[in-house]
Amino acid sequence: MHIESLLLCLILLAITEVVVNQSLPGCPNKCGDVEIPYPFGVGHQSGTGNKCFLEEETFSLSCDENSKLWHRNVEISSISVRGHMDMSMNVSRVCYDGSGRVLTENAAYLTTPAFTISSKENKFTSVGCDTYGYILGSQSSGSAYGSYATGCLTKCNTIPNEENGESCSGVGCCQVDIPQGMRNISITAYSFNDQTKSVYNNCSYAFVAKQGWFNFSRFYLYQFPFDKAPLVVDWVVSNDSCDTALTSSTYACTSNSRCVNSVYGYGYRCKCKPGFEGNPYHPDGCHDIDECTESTHDCISKDHCFNTFGSYECYCPRGYSGNGKNKEGGCQAPLWHNPLTKVLVGASVGSVALFVSVSWLFLVYQRRKLIKSKDNFFRQNGGYILQQQLSGKQASSLTAKIFTAQELKKATNNYHDSLIIGRGGFGTVYKGFLPDNRIVAIKKSKLVDQSQIEQFINEVIVLSQINHRNVVKLLGCCLETEIPLLVYEFVNNGTLFDYIHNKTKASDHITWETRLRIASEVAGALSYLHSAACIPIIHRDVKTSNILLDQTCTPKVSDFGASRLVPLDQTELATMVQGTFGYLDPEYMQTNQLTEKSDVYSFGVVLVELLTGKKALKFDGPEEERSLAMHFLSCLTQGRLFEVVEVGIVNEENKLRINEVAVLAARCLRLKGEERPSMKEVAMELEGKRMIGKHPWVKKDLNLEESQILLRDTFNFSECVDHSMGFRNTGWHSMLDHVLIDFDDGR
Repeated sequence: MHIESLLLCLILLAITEVVVNQSLPGCPNKCGDVEIPYPFGVGHQSGTGNKCFLEEETFSLSCDENSKLWHRNVEISSISVRGHMDMSMNVSRVCYDGSGRVLTENAAYLTTPAFTISSKENKFTSVGCDTYGYILGSQSSGSAYGSYATGCLTKCNTIPNEENGESCSGVGCCQVDIPQGMRNISITAYSFNDQTKSVYNNCSYAFVAKQGWFNFSRFYLYQFPFDKAPLVVDWVVSNDSCDTALTSSTYACTSNSRCVNSVYGYGYRCKCKPGFEGNPYHPDGCHDIDECTESTHDCISKDHCFNTFGSYECYCPRGYSGNGKNKEGGCQAPLWHNPLTKVLVGASVGSVALFVSVSWLFLVYQRRKLIKSKDNFFRQNGGYILQQQLSGKQASSLTAKIFTAQELKKATNNYHDSLIIGRGGFGTVYKGFLPDNRIVAIKKSKLVDQSQIEQFINEVIVLSQINHRNVVKLLGCCLETEIPLLVYEFVNNGTLFDYIHNKTKASDHITWETRLRIASEVAGALSYLHSAACIPIIHRDVKTSNILLDQTCTPKVSDFGASRLVPLDQTELATMVQGTFGYLDPEYMQTNQLTEKSDVYSFGVVLVELLTGKKALKFDGPEEERSLAMHFLSCLTQGRLFEVVEVGIVNEENKLRINEVAVLAARCLRLKGEERPSMKEVAMELEGKRMIGKHPWVKKDLNLEESQILLRDTFNFSECVDHSMGFRNTGWHSMLDHVLIDFDDGR
């Protein structure tokens, strides 16, 4: 127990560190007491040598030996990711002797063109008798000085008394607002008569300070105590608007954030989307706010609130009406809670007593019947077989757990509709909350083959022992219901299909490097299932909607409802054809022989989706473009590859690698399974392409023209056309009689 408690504390500390540390990994998080959030940074990352800041001119800072933070020659006291920064600036002063000669004179300058003086947070102030102050600045990042100016003057023949001498009202002290958008400012203090008529203090002062910092005192006319004043500046990223920045490779806004144009007409800021919080510039992006835990919801109470990704939902307990919100009537109690109804029930207590007794006996009977029904389902679904199998294994975190029906019912609030996160041809998936605070995905299937129960139990045991970072973990199952329930780890950032095709996620644009990484990791996961698992597993339904993404866009292969275990002494299985139209292996459709190469073909279609951004099947276009695989191979063999590659991911640096990946996809889509590479070979090739991207000095001798010649020599497209997937094949409809196909809305 002590070890478990210690591990829990370490995990909580690690989570806290992730939330608190807003700088890049390996970069200083603080200088003294000042936090340094990215895009600002000091120096370079330890170990990699990469910059700790986004852009040197604007966001590069330094930390001196006294733990003070500087931008150029200006000291920084705080930085906010909301676009504000507190810094200090000199007070401008001019002092004279009794004859009007200048003794000391200094103007104050703030030449930081990337920062704008906040007109909302600051005031310009002049102090002294016979004094006026002047502030000059520009509203253009390219010009130095001279665009805008303002100031104020103050004169006094006598020292103000106590009544009007403690406020900056124009006597000995004056204040004015600062024009909006001023940058590159200079501040100068002047005297009308060179202080020759002043009998108090022969100096004049002018400065910019944040509102609320300076409180005037009449004694300041004798001696002014400040050399510096704190002020607030606004900062933005670049000089581009959001529309321009979104198409740039240097776009700064990360996941779950949006771009906001600066009010000054140049540059932009990043802001977390509603329902999220954190640093929108940090690679980890903004994280989901649990409104139910933080009490930022408008539900009746926390018990009536369910957190969702980026939002929350209110609900009422079963039997109550309403929507669970405070402002809209809350939850209305059932009719029998009405006081009048209670009186009527009390008057009829004699007759009801008998009814209650009979009802109690009936409930006891029903409860026993339910327990017996659960036991029958448990036996019918192979529960005792699974228990026997698990009892022979050592306790391990990789062993499947048998959940009770009551546990999963509670975890899903009795399978509440608000917790449905997916529906498909094989069933419904719910989001569940276990008592140990784990969030899981619970799959409720529509049907089960009772003749295959023993194989089902064997698959549960094998799949639960799969421990791969790119495969969704099977945690266990529930066998007390008519149809078994499967419990998986919860992956909360949608599917690869959504990220490629969903317009609402178009702002989270996946770059070529991210696409290549996702393809490489999915290939590695399938290679693991084919060759590294204790019993080889053929997924049989590889597609982008069965590849989940977490917050860091790490892919996880999911939905093993159609998978099959391959006996160690066999290389292929005879099965009824099953899968999703557009991804199905044509050889498998014709022969009913399932092999590992069937997954290779489906992965080839996924690879083409990543390259083109198009759906695997499209019915609303020309006939020759309905099948993405066929259209892609046609364009590739005709030398028109980059006509179908998605706009925005191609540049001169990755053009050859994209062509090589396209050739690899074509090899995966070969008609004959024996001519396709294995998933292990595919994974190794894709990882090699990634290494070339990470280490550009590693080059291959094969250029773009040579790879296209090699493609034409090794891939005969006419063979695929002659044996096409059936849009013009007269035997297509008869074949469908033996195929279980999921059209999946074209996925």
